[in-house]
Amino acid sequence: MPVVLDSPAAVRRAAMDLLARREHSRVELARKLRQRGAAGELIETALERLSEEGLLSDERFLDSFIRSRSGAGYGPLRIRDELNQRGLPRAAVERALADCGVDWTGNLRELWQRRFASLPQDPRERARQGRFLLQRGFSHEAVSRLLRGASDE
Repeated sequence: MPVVLDSPAAVRRAAMDLLARREHSRVELARKLRQRGAAGELIETALERLSEEGLLSDERFLDSFIRSRSGAGYGPLRIRDELNQRGLPRAAVERALADCGVDWTGNLRELWQRRFASLPQDPRERARQGRFLLQRGFSHEAVSRLLRGASDE
């Protein structure tokens, strides 16, 4: 039986349930509450209160998301696109990526080592490895440098 989100307490409870599972951005949490049938004014009130209490933070969500995705082998370009698709402000995304402290070159090298372990011997293999790394969100320059064997060690 679905829960009816027709009171401030019900909306807050639903928001807290979602936040208990993982960090959410304000936009994402509002969308999920709307999908569950909450009214717009109740959502805004609940989200404002959660933000004031420090329970909802876009900065914390950004840090968590970047840490998670970079740890899963994704690069900054892919992570930036995913965050922009989630409706987060570009300036906040750029700031979070700049301040995250992730060694993107090291992540690229580690991903490549796990997946391929040896430099490509022919153009076809070079293209295959390059496509994989580019799809993961690493820059063309970094991928080219790695595949040429000119890593910055």
